[in-house]
Amino acid sequence: MTPFGWGSIARLGLVQMALGAIVVLTTSTLNRVMVVELALPALLPGMLVALHYLVQIARPRMGHGSDVGGRRTPWIVGGMAVLGAGGVVAALGTVWMATDRTAGIALAVSGFALVGLGVSASGTSLLVMLAKRVPATRRAGAATLVWMMMIAGFALTAGLAGHLLEPYSPERLLAVTAGVSLVAFGLAVVALRGLEGAHARYERPAGDAPHFKQALAQVWSEPVARRFTIFVFVSMLAYSAQDLILEPFAGTVFGYTPGASTQLSGVQHGGVLAGMLLVAFSGALAARFPAHPLLGRIGSLRGWTIGGCVASALALFGLTLAGLQGEGAPLKATVFALGLANGAFSIGAIGSMMRLASEGRQAREGVRMGLWGAAQAVAFGIGGLVGTGASDLARWLIATPGSAYAAVFALEGLLFLLSAALAWRISAPAAKAPSRLSPFSKAGDVFAAGPNPRQLS
Repeated sequence: MTPFGWGSIARLGLVQMALGAIVVLTTSTLNRVMVVELALPALLPGMLVALHYLVQIARPRMGHGSDVGGRRTPWIVGGMAVLGAGGVVAALGTVWMATDRTAGIALAVSGFALVGLGVSASGTSLLVMLAKRVPATRRAGAATLVWMMMIAGFALTAGLAGHLLEPYSPERLLAVTAGVSLVAFGLAVVALRGLEGAHARYERPAGDAPHFKQALAQVWSEPVARRFTIFVFVSMLAYSAQDLILEPFAGTVFGYTPGASTQLSGVQHGGVLAGMLLVAFSGALAARFPAHPLLGRIGSLRGWTIGGCVASALALFGLTLAGLQGEGAPLKATVFALGLANGAFSIGAIGSMMRLASEGRQAREGVRMGLWGAAQAVAFGIGGLVGTGASDLARWLIATPGSAYAAVFALEGLLFLLSAALAWRISAPAAKAPSRLSPFSKAGDVFAAGPNPRQLS
């Protein structure tokens, strides 16, 4: 198979952008319509978004299907079709809630479930295609490019849809949702056309294809896959738990207005982008000077993953001190540092995931990637609930708000330290030939047999 160049990687980035466009419309825009225009409890859209994450436990099954079939494109295209249909159904349900709340909620549940299934099918197979076709020298850069394009899809869709929805009406909501879904599906189909190759086939199971439960059990029995799954769950739990409490923390403890707290969130996202670019640049530098004693090692995906987790923990401990100190603490600098560490850790983990997907039994790449994607989705689904619930509990137990938030940030920092310890224990099988190792790393600097941006779909 011909390795993917930057043009092919960018085409997959367009697919990820299209996927993100539909997801942000359902999880953000419909959320706002339910709470503001329809005056429904915020718990309702929160539960619907959690449902779309919960449904993604189907990712390993989707990955197994693409393993057995030997091709990924049909699963990506089919997943995008289901995703687009889910977005339209969710919008129909939201509009229906205005006249028949029960029926509208039931239809929205179906729509959000379809969104979760579509993300599971398309997102899992897209990651496997990246893992199989992107050379080791380009993995960090490829992960950065694809995820930056997804973030661009979030921003572009949010801005354009917001403009087109003015003035709001149910008819406009349906038209915009249907239009975005149709354009996203068309973009994905065009970007994928001829990309995989008409006759491309990956390793398929010898003899009769195993049942899904058997394939999943085989992957779970692999120490690397099992331990990396646990790492993904713990690290993404820590990553997602901070999201919903950072702006309330800034408002309650530091007196930030809604506009100022939103700008603070922008500072964090700027740090995430900088962290992603830093890892990509270091990887390119290491590939350019592989024999250099220092430059040859700075692109280590393992090092960036572990270091990013440790740095995220330190930044959260900085927020802990800020909560205890209150006014006068360097909040913006600390939040930027948190974003920088999160971005570096995310790209390191995604790049490592791309490499580890091919470690172990052949023709199980889809199951492995699906298992890790499911762990990430479940972590994101409960992370927000854990973060907000812990902050409420802490504020109930501790009279001072700053100290209560500090306790929660400290707990999240400990989760990141645990993630770093888990990542330290992961490496690749010793029998792998040196030529298969990433030139970003030395022979021993790989995720190992012992013991991933907001949502990285």
